[in-house]
Amino acid sequence: MRLSRRIAPALAAVALVTAVPSEAIPRTLGDQGGAGPARSSRSQPFGADCRTTVTGSHVVAYCHNPYVDPDSVRLHVECARWWDIDTDSAPAEVAPAGTVRLTGRCWKEIRAVWITHGT
Repeated sequence: MRLSRRIAPALAAVALVTAVPSEAIPRTLGDQGGAGPARSSRSQPFGADCRTTVTGSHVVAYCHNPYVDPDSVRLHVECARWWDIDTDSAPAEVAPAGTVRLTGRCWKEIRAVWITHGT
């Protein structure tokens, strides 16, 4: 009876380890070993976080990139009036741990503002 009391915790531990999915086990960089999906360079989080502020007919956007890879951002402004020209900013590169300021405007009201990201 003592032998089964000693083996039971060990068997429970082995059962728990084998029940964990292989995706939950951390792998080192060079460890692909044929088991599990291959990791691509884009599996990591990517992209600058942007905040826009619209004041009347002017818009200001601040984009901060907290990641290691640089990001390219563009500000797009759609004007409310049919005769007012919509604008797109030139691409701005946001370096790792960097912040850029983008500005745009319409002659009258602004209908929509958005940011696009590139590589």
